[in-house]
Amino acid sequence: MSTGHAHDHGSGQDRSRLAVAFGITAGILVVQVVGALLTGSLALLVDSAHVLTDVGGLLVALVAASLVARPTTAHRTWGLRRAEVLAATAQAAVLLVVGVYVLVEGVRRLITPTDVVGPQLLVFGIVGLLGNVAAIIVLAPGRSGTLNRRAAFLEVVNDALGSVAVIVAAVVIELTGWTRADAVAGLLIGVLILPRTLALLRETIDVLLESTPRGLDLDDVRAHLLDVPHVVEVHDLHASRIASDLPVLTAHVVIDDACFLDGHAARLLDDLQACVAEHFPVSIEHSTFQLEPASHAEHEHARHD
Repeated sequence: MSTGHAHDHGSGQDRSRLAVAFGITAGILVVQVVGALLTGSLALLVDSAHVLTDVGGLLVALVAASLVARPTTAHRTWGLRRAEVLAATAQAAVLLVVGVYVLVEGVRRLITPTDVVGPQLLVFGIVGLLGNVAAIIVLAPGRSGTLNRRAAFLEVVNDALGSVAVIVAAVVIELTGWTRADAVAGLLIGVLILPRTLALLRETIDVLLESTPRGLDLDDVRAHLLDVPHVVEVHDLHASRIASDLPVLTAHVVIDDACFLDGHAARLLDDLQACVAEHFPVSIEHSTFQLEPASHAEHEHARHD
């Protein structure tokens, strides 16, 4: 016996926001590549590489948002909900590579500094920051949603921080002539990228490995289910996430034999569903319970507690 709830499998508004952010970020990329070639700045070059991954990431996010909106089929009963997790994983992996490159190249340029044109660097940094702020404004309303949206928002925020670092480096170079400020700015961008990227990568991998959702204690869930009247035992209890916003739970629940005779089983199912939907930090609205009499245990071929 089970329950299912309808879920929003895609938002046209989210796709529109991603499309606008993609256009803005692609424009920033063109400007910053030109700026990196004209100024010779590592910070601007690295930020351009970062923006390039963001353009690709936003494109992937846009495609994933469209795939998620597709209806379910007999072949794909969850539709393409996990496409957003795959997209976020790919974005995080690319950002991780960029972050490591930034650190290595930054150290090299600290040892062997190169000439950087400060005034031009400042202009391109300001243009990049203004574009990033516009993209942040567009994506901010959906930033706490799916992993896909969070990854897209994170990339744009990192871009903005990178632009700030470029601007600071340009000011320092212009006022003091200390060209190593460019390498320091590049290293700062890398330091800003890596921790957030690793956290996002870890979360997406947890979803792909079908780990128990964070904040959900299965021992606590089991205890709550056992507190429901007429529940004798709970086994084969599993919880995971199909997508970042779609946690699911399944369990075999042994109940009093009399419940199958007096019609109480249906009401008991409602109680179990309400228990997992209302009592925990992670609300499980998509739960499946197999109600069993005590005598059913001898017929089960495999049991996973």
